[in-house]
Amino acid sequence: MNEFRKLPSGEQIVQGLPWKWSVQGTIFIIGGLGFMFDAWDVTLNGVLIPLVAHEWGLERTTAAWLGTANLIGMALGAFVWGTIADRIGRKKAFTWTLLIFSIFTVAGALAPGFGWFVAFRFLAGVGLGGCIPVDYALVGEFTPSKHRGRVLTAMDGWWPVGAALAFFISAAIQTSTDNWRLILAVMVLPAFMVFWIRRGVPESPLFLVRQGRREEAALVIDDLVRRTGAVPTPYTLPEAKDVPKLSAGSWWQQLAAVWRFNWKITLTAWLLFLTILLVYYLALTWMPSILADAGMAQSTAFFMTAIMALMGLLGVGIAAVLVERTGRKWLLAITGPLSALILVIVALTLNAPSLAIGWLLAFGVVVQIAIPVLYTYVSELYPTEFRGSGFGWASTFSRLGAGFGPLLFAWLWPVFGLANLFLVAGALVLGAVVFMAFAAPETKGRQLD
Repeated sequence: MNEFRKLPSGEQIVQGLPWKWSVQGTIFIIGGLGFMFDAWDVTLNGVLIPLVAHEWGLERTTAAWLGTANLIGMALGAFVWGTIADRIGRKKAFTWTLLIFSIFTVAGALAPGFGWFVAFRFLAGVGLGGCIPVDYALVGEFTPSKHRGRVLTAMDGWWPVGAALAFFISAAIQTSTDNWRLILAVMVLPAFMVFWIRRGVPESPLFLVRQGRREEAALVIDDLVRRTGAVPTPYTLPEAKDVPKLSAGSWWQQLAAVWRFNWKITLTAWLLFLTILLVYYLALTWMPSILADAGMAQSTAFFMTAIMALMGLLGVGIAAVLVERTGRKWLLAITGPLSALILVIVALTLNAPSLAIGWLLAFGVVVQIAIPVLYTYVSELYPTEFRGSGFGWASTFSRLGAGFGPLLFAWLWPVFGLANLFLVAGALVLGAVVFMAFAAPETKGRQLD
């Protein structure tokens, strides 16, 4: 009996495996590609607003509803798919999110009017909204503990790639045609391809273990051991158990459960997601219009915003290097408020375009140190049974803020000025990180449980 008790659990075996690019790295790449399309689609809101407003003769505040509808759809999708991932499996949610997104993006490209277009952007958002919580849960649960911080941080490297592609491709298309429908259509084919590839990804072994699906879990774990070249070791798996089924009330049950688990952790996650991502979405949504109003050609404004997004790759690299050295909380506490402060400086230097662009590129680096660390941190705060829904509800809260924030920004911009609005956003971030300092633990080096 004593020998039996010393056997490692199946979860410990998975998290102690060596890292292999051909095994866990493949899942990282496939998950990251979905994350890339999330960035691509969100970024397109900033591209589409001026183009759609021009075609249908809309005011800026009216055209902004397409971005709001898309992000509200993502808010709905985040907690719906996060709960589905926790109840019936990561793999199903991982696969179907991209298919739904692709179908309604095609429909949006064919929309006959602005109302239809807004509706289809909302439904595409419902599909894509699950990518971040589901992808982070799946990739994190396949990743060995000692590599998890760097791997989950590096996941965010796909975001600047997707954001930059959105602006670069839009700028290239706009030089030859003003057809915004083509901009949407170009994104769909690779998204369909990634959906097809995702069908071959195995279910998360940690999810199977927690569900009591012992035979399925053992097959996945043994295959991982074999493919990574680890030494086979006997391990224990819990007995099968009754688990909650997916139902109409599942979403609210999971919401109640994540608050009962630890209200301080959940409030920390929601506040960090809301404030830090609000700052980033404000920049993504309105920076092309801000630069155009400052005197840049529209295509140049797209191009410079693309460079800002691409600079995020440097930020992700810095985050990956520092996240296991300094821990998650210190990086968030510094880079979150600093990113908002840099946007204030951008707003104050718009009359000196070269200086403003320099600060804008600095913002692209700093904010992309904060965001991947945020995603890594929140995915580690919750246990396996709440990881998808805990992250999903935090993402929902941020998407709601990101959806209505830019809309409110469009109304307040002429009244209060850019710098003051960015300063308010920075104060919100500062409040969130102060609360985090006292309410939530550091997760560096912890095993997922």
